[in-house]
Amino acid sequence: MIYQLGELSPKIPKSCFIAPNASVIGNVDLSENVSIWFNVVIRADLAQVKIAKNSNIQDGSILHVDKGFPINIAENVTIGHKVMLHGCTIGEGSLIGINAVVLNGAIVGKNCLVGANALVTENMVIPDGSLVLGSPAKVVKQLDEKTKIMIAAGAAHYVQNNHHYKKELKQID
Repeated sequence: MIYQLGELSPKIPKSCFIAPNASVIGNVDLSENVSIWFNVVIRADLAQVKIAKNSNIQDGSILHVDKGFPINIAENVTIGHKVMLHGCTIGEGSLIGINAVVLNGAIVGKNCLVGANALVTENMVIPDGSLVLGSPAKVVKQLDEKTKIMIAAGAAHYVQNNHHYKKELKQID
């Protein structure tokens, strides 16, 4: 469901897929080919949530903001299942793993992999190309090119899935 909140209204291009039970609320700005999957909540009531082209927000994820802490997600980003993003920045080509949490003011660089269940603490800055694991999260190593290519392929797959679901998803009773 897509909701206006007062004067705050989502901007959603026709090329985006929004699952029927996802909630997109307020000052949300989506670019081309973004996909928002089942049971996602994006609540942009206190600052903007901006998601650049070809990025995907997978099932059960929650995106929220605080005043002065918008969410900015760059192009070709994958936000895995049940991720919690709060007032943070995610760099181009990055993957945030299942059930990870990224808190206010954190900046995840380009082409990073934040592992499943990681906790990226407030104001943490993750350098480009990093593998980040743990709670609290720590940079473990730099990603090799093979891993970066795999992450890019995953994001591209979700662009294709976007088009497939827009065309083929039908509710049956």
